[in-house]
Amino acid sequence: MKTVMVRYKTKEGQAAANEALVHAVFDELRARAPGGLRYASYRLDDGATFVHIATVEVSGDNPLTSLPAFQAFQSGIRERCSEGPVVTELARVDSYGLGT
Repeated sequence: MKTVMVRYKTKEGQAAANEALVHAVFDELRARAPGGLRYASYRLDDGATFVHIATVEVSGDNPLTSLPAFQAFQSGIRERCSEGPVVTELARVDSYGLGT
């Protein structure tokens, strides 16, 4: 199992477009329902910073990265950002209500 957090800040005027692309990813996830993936996205109170947290439980390919909507989201991410994506692998210490 691997959990990563991705954080980035969108340029002025790009947050709504970014959020729409994020929603498209979740729409496709709900339609396809791939197993072995837990994924959440958050928008911070500054209105421009986004945080994504993904846990992939299966070895091999990440089911998220193969989705066309996720590929569309990633294709223009650098152009939408004033602070590019920073990926951090997380090691769980403990949790409540988030599964194993």
